[in-house]
Amino acid sequence: MDQTPYFCTLTTSWYMIKNLVIVESPAKAKTIEKYLGKDFTVKSSMGHIRDLSKGDDAVDVKNGYVPRYEISPDKKDLVRELKKLATDAEVVWLATDEDREGEAISWHLFDALGLKESSTRRIVFNEITKPAILKAIENPRKIDKYLVDAQQARRVLDRLVGYELSPVLWKKVKPQLSAGRVQSVSVRLVVEREREINEFDSKSEFRVTAEFQTPEGKLLKAECPKRFKTSEEAHAFLQSLVGAGYKVLGTEVKPAFRSPAPPFTTSTLQQEASRKLGYDVSRTMQLAQRLYENGHITYMRTDSVNLSQTAIEAAKKEVTSLFGAQFSSPRNFTTKNENAQEAHEAIRPTYFENQSAGDDNAQRKLYELIWKRSIASQMAKAELEKTIIEIGNSGNKEKFVAEGEVIKFEGFLKVYLESSDEDEEEEESGLLPRVNDGDVLKAQSVVATERFSKPAPRYTEASLVKKLEELGIGRPSTYAPTISTIQKRGYVVTESRDGKKRNFQVLSLINDQIKAESRSENYGYEKNKLFPTDIGILVTDFLLSNFTGIMDYGFTASVEKEFDEIAQGMKGWQSMIDGFYNPFHESVEKTTETASRVTGERALGTDPKTGRKVIVRIGRFGPLVQIGTKEDGDEPQFASLQKGQSIETISLDDAMKLFALPREVMQFEGQPVIAGIGRYGPYLKLGEKFYSVPRGTDLVAMTPDEAEILLRAALSAPQFPIEIGVYEGETLTVNKGRFGPFIKFGSAFISIPRGEDPSGIKLDRAIELIKAKEESDRSKTLKVFDQDKELQVLKGRYGPYLSYKKQNIPLPKGTDPESLTFENAMELVSKATPKTTAKAGAKGAARGGAKSTVKKAASKAPRTTKKK
Repeated sequence: MDQTPYFCTLTTSWYMIKNLVIVESPAKAKTIEKYLGKDFTVKSSMGHIRDLSKGDDAVDVKNGYVPRYEISPDKKDLVRELKKLATDAEVVWLATDEDREGEAISWHLFDALGLKESSTRRIVFNEITKPAILKAIENPRKIDKYLVDAQQARRVLDRLVGYELSPVLWKKVKPQLSAGRVQSVSVRLVVEREREINEFDSKSEFRVTAEFQTPEGKLLKAECPKRFKTSEEAHAFLQSLVGAGYKVLGTEVKPAFRSPAPPFTTSTLQQEASRKLGYDVSRTMQLAQRLYENGHITYMRTDSVNLSQTAIEAAKKEVTSLFGAQFSSPRNFTTKNENAQEAHEAIRPTYFENQSAGDDNAQRKLYELIWKRSIASQMAKAELEKTIIEIGNSGNKEKFVAEGEVIKFEGFLKVYLESSDEDEEEEESGLLPRVNDGDVLKAQSVVATERFSKPAPRYTEASLVKKLEELGIGRPSTYAPTISTIQKRGYVVTESRDGKKRNFQVLSLINDQIKAESRSENYGYEKNKLFPTDIGILVTDFLLSNFTGIMDYGFTASVEKEFDEIAQGMKGWQSMIDGFYNPFHESVEKTTETASRVTGERALGTDPKTGRKVIVRIGRFGPLVQIGTKEDGDEPQFASLQKGQSIETISLDDAMKLFALPREVMQFEGQPVIAGIGRYGPYLKLGEKFYSVPRGTDLVAMTPDEAEILLRAALSAPQFPIEIGVYEGETLTVNKGRFGPFIKFGSAFISIPRGEDPSGIKLDRAIELIKAKEESDRSKTLKVFDQDKELQVLKGRYGPYLSYKKQNIPLPKGTDPESLTFENAMELVSKATPKTTAKAGAKGAARGGAKSTVKKAASKAPRTTKKK
């Protein structure tokens, strides 16, 4: 078919031809509509229009794993509208994203709308610019069934794993748990890293540095490469240098080069946005999505580092214009991943001449990061000069080495330098003073400092994505959802934790006198790191014991490769599922029949007062300490662990402290100050108000002076609510409630993400969170009753439910939300019991169908230690 003349016919025919273009999002539709003529109508499908049906019959495992799809209740009106438009249109253009997910959306649209091949065109583009859109229109293709099959295989496999594994966890571990193929492996990584850190035996050694004076009176810093294991060895080394002379043994000057990093892929963008901007993975992708939809950057889900020739030429022009021809060095990069398949180009600006773009400050920061990285990738190498000086001494055979590095030509460093996840201390490296071979140096000081070895760092969201990519687990479209899911399920938390103090020794040789002293340092401070929860650890151990294949890194990566083979037409998706499912299903049945229930119970010792056994375990409401059993004659005592404590590492002493609270610490202005541990951690109570104190604070040993310092700091902290501005006629306030900090917008309550300082929320960030919440609520709201706007039908994980005045009521099975009348809905509300609404809340609000308003903030009452 000659595609170009066809396009010309569409735009030049004497009669008006109707062209329907369907994309995923309204923002994308709005941008594309600007580039097409009046003959084109652009509509949005609002993402997927259908998905696997609810319940166990979504996949027919006995007949070729045939999936049963259903149109989402909230998309039925939209599908009807699109179907009518498609019927009237001469040609339907399916313009969803170019990855597998986008291809699957096009296929579902083709099938659900009853489109015909003869009048349907599939078009793809990796940037939303006029040239790219018009080129796509001129070069349509058919739907790639292989890409669709790869997405379908992933969806079906993950449904089978989730729906068969989760009930096993309910029976053997704890109700309402869930498991997923990639998510469970991701949690395993975090659990194993945590155990590696907890079991790490830190060893110390002494590092020796020296400061010398050159013949010209300049200061030269150097270091002895040898490390000394004990203070005695370090002292002996310094003793051998008493009265020693020093001279330069040799100098070496050699050129060095540093090359720029390639332009961003999805994972490297997530990593750098985390390091440089402090954005979590989900926020980075939300911002990138908006930049893409507004035509500022290319497609943001990609594992390719390739740039088009057009982009390379545009970058060359911009580099030359800004910095000069000597800074330009056009190059293309090769993707290391042989299965790179999402998009065919790296993430880059659509127009390099735009150094800034975006609707708000957060978008602009991310865009500028992308611009700098892309421009730097097309710039010349940095030219350095590295100098190494060796210094000998007359006291022993060890040498001192001084290293310096000087930038001779900035090259790409003028724009951008890639960050690192490593938190190692780096010495400043710069220009060294001039010395000649044989020069005699005078030692100003020689210092031996004790340093401790460190375990591998805990994962951040970004470094976990990097590890998953290295292992071949997941793809660009799955990283952010995976990280988000394991936190929503409560298996992993992102937290900052205070460090601890420790002493270290310093030995100094100055003027032939050795001086020893002890100093202190903070270590172990963590900021926004991933920690496994006790339930995450317990589930991981259970799955590793009973489902080794699912939890194996190599096996999970091999499944990803099979998806790639399906996408390339090298393997049938149903045969791939069959090879996985049969042995997996057998493991599920065997585990259900034979595995014992687990609680993670660990014995700590005995209660010093009563002699009763003390254990820690997972209880109905989470991890707890238990004193005694019913068999002892007396009722057991319980205390919940506080945040930062784990059943794997808590000691008997720390566990017993939980039972010594609450207690009165002091009197403040005539009122008692009570210290205790509540559901949300340690607190001080003054009158009827509760004030949080840092996690890990020893409330049992706390003195009145320490309590007063903490209390005064809490009283002087920002007092909520805080007014931050006006939006759409409503005054926005930041508040703290029982469920965490939130923004109040009229009658709506918008949660502030974990890790963000609520007192630092500004108006633009608040508006961003409000818009994200509104978009989320729209996708969850199936029906709103005009007679009473508070009565709504919402989409939950296990089906639709009614939400009315803080009540959540499940709809009877088979009820169609569209045909539900106001009278029938109110009848269901009136018949609902507290037990029914609680059940619906657990299945709906807590697990995917939360209402748009949050419960009113309540005080943090201390948790009791009564029978659970």
